[in-house]
Amino acid sequence: MTSTSVQPMSASGPDAEPFTTVNPYTGETLAELPYLETEQLDALLERAQDAYHSWRHVPVDERARVITEAARLMRDRKSELAQLITQEMGKRISESEWEVDLSASILEFYGENGPRILRPTTLDVEEGQAQIVNAPLGVLLGVEPWNFPLYQVVRFAAPNLIVGNTILLKHARSCASTALEMQRIFADAGTPEGVYNNVFLKISDIEHVLAHPAVQGVSLTGSNAAGASVAEIAGRHVKQCVLELGGSDPFIVLDAHDLDETVDAAVAGRIANTGQSCVAAKRIIVPDTLHDEFVAALAARFAALRPGDPADPQTTLGPLSSAKAADDLLDQVQDARAKGARLVTGGGRPEIPAPGVADAFVEPTILTEVTPDMRAFSEELFGPVAVVYRVSDEQEAIDLANRSKFGLGATVFSSDPERARAVAEQIDSGMVWINEPTSTRADLPFGGVKQSGFGRELSELGMFGFTNRKLIRTLPAKTAKADVAG
Repeated sequence: MTSTSVQPMSASGPDAEPFTTVNPYTGETLAELPYLETEQLDALLERAQDAYHSWRHVPVDERARVITEAARLMRDRKSELAQLITQEMGKRISESEWEVDLSASILEFYGENGPRILRPTTLDVEEGQAQIVNAPLGVLLGVEPWNFPLYQVVRFAAPNLIVGNTILLKHARSCASTALEMQRIFADAGTPEGVYNNVFLKISDIEHVLAHPAVQGVSLTGSNAAGASVAEIAGRHVKQCVLELGGSDPFIVLDAHDLDETVDAAVAGRIANTGQSCVAAKRIIVPDTLHDEFVAALAARFAALRPGDPADPQTTLGPLSSAKAADDLLDQVQDARAKGARLVTGGGRPEIPAPGVADAFVEPTILTEVTPDMRAFSEELFGPVAVVYRVSDEQEAIDLANRSKFGLGATVFSSDPERARAVAEQIDSGMVWINEPTSTRADLPFGGVKQSGFGRELSELGMFGFTNRKLIRTLPAKTAKADVAG
């Protein structure tokens, strides 16, 4: 997802720079905010712990009302929030508006369903009674990336606030203003001081936070390197951990009753958010009988995309989050080309209208004939680059889809839903979407396997990642005495 490392940094590393918002389209620095100093952390942690001791005893229906109010405020502030997202990370304005709506829907889902999901569950036992009750754990740390600056925060914060946990939220360095707006929304919705805490945290202070006895868990969405480091720290301090890491999702075409519709879905799955999504359709797997026609149609659609100002509704291709992100992606493309991959279209930087900064743009690119010795075969391509593979049959498609260290999402397209379902069951991933690109919804679980991480967010499962599912076992008093006597 992101390339952030959580290893301790020197004075010349990421911690030497403030939280900085730079518009990737104009290159303009919009905001610079200082890190929280290490000596301030303990006071903040104590405040979050004190807030937890009161927040956990607020009736769950009242906690849910706060989350519902946050959803209302988010919808009321939709225009301002969408513009801020577009300015900070270059997302096209229509997609920023979609992200605000999605985030509000997640808050609404938990506001409406959270109290029901948290009700005790009665177990069927031979003797006496047994219940699972759902209790909070304490203070939680969320480490979130830049590519979905509202959605990533909400899917972590909403269920955990309703459970009764309190939150420390470390956002990406480039999303400082969005981070502050998110804290303002929760405060205006009625969360008491200390319940939701935005922290401009130094990477080198993450272990300090996780070592604190008040902190009971961490959720990270980011790169494999960042996830491995955080999981190691969490394990050393015996803290719970949920990781959502990189992805290289296969988009498997078994047949195409309507080729145009299938190609359109592939474009949507690959180009959404300028390809900067962990569940983007990065590896498109097409049967030999459709391959050439599919690639030609895909190339035509890629070539028609219009780069430009992401705030302009007419723009159909926005910038990447930074010039460095564009450089890294083009390095992967160049590696594939140098080793014999076929470049169908793209492969460079497009011309864009002034006053944009071309350095953050990459042309929509299609590679074919990619082989295992190329970086594009095994690495995540985080931008508008698609790799299309030709396969001879269904089993080869399944084997190729599973030949990846990642296992986040996958897509299967077929005119025969039962055939698609049978293939989906053989894909090693946390999610498979049939006849639509991999996406996300409040009522569906989100998460992966293999190097894509572990744990689930969203849906009912998202309530239980940081919940003490406590067993309460009750026997009649006389039976208990008999057991002790025995």
